[in-house]
Amino acid sequence: MQIVRFRVDDKTRYGALDGASVIEYTGTPWSLFRRGRRRYSLRQVVLLAPVVPSKIVGVGLNHHGHARDHGRSVPGEPLLFFKPISALIGPDDPIVAPPRCAHLECEAALGVVMKRRCRNVTATRAREYVLGYAALNDVTARDVETRDGDWTRAKAYDTFCPLGPCIATDLDPNTATIETWVNGALRRAGSTKELVFGMEHVIAHVSEILTLLPGDVVATGTPGASGRVEPGDRVEIRVEGVGGLRNAIVRL
Repeated sequence: MQIVRFRVDDKTRYGALDGASVIEYTGTPWSLFRRGRRRYSLRQVVLLAPVVPSKIVGVGLNHHGHARDHGRSVPGEPLLFFKPISALIGPDDPIVAPPRCAHLECEAALGVVMKRRCRNVTATRAREYVLGYAALNDVTARDVETRDGDWTRAKAYDTFCPLGPCIATDLDPNTATIETWVNGALRRAGSTKELVFGMEHVIAHVSEILTLLPGDVVATGTPGASGRVEPGDRVEIRVEGVGGLRNAIVRL
């Protein structure tokens, strides 16, 4: 199932993708979620970020190649950071390059969407707490990160967390191919097979520290090198089984 959140007739609803159509559902994916009778073509609706979480947790340097490209050693345990909810945008929303940022990068990641409250969960039971998976673009102001010596500001700007286009419930999070396309050309490709810490390990680690709530998102880390982008570029993050998340880079 590919769950979407969409706007039609000035109202926000949940539904499921069915080819080039969206079938409306009643309720939410965290409550009584039932198929309705109304169907819309994708041209009739605006797809939104598929969830509005209470928090977005990211994992840094969670890929051997990514760590090597940044001259860093692989960490002994997951390195966590947060992206604020104000950074969240959906499919086709613009990514706004900050005025003082001269080096913007897009980092493709698998976003894990939680199904229910998760605290002190073991890795063997982690999947029981997951609703599904989305494409996530961990946009980073790399020069700001270098100046600050810290990830906080570099990853926190408004629009720096595109998420979507759907939540795929039938996906193996440890074998998914992740690609980054820029202006219609494949920039790089990788797989979650190459992550240092797999999804289950990450969820278990995070849940030891904080309580994950229904709808919260955990980004497992980008496989492969980051990709520099410029205003005017159009970026697409493709996750096998999820689809493509497209956003243009703009400078206001």
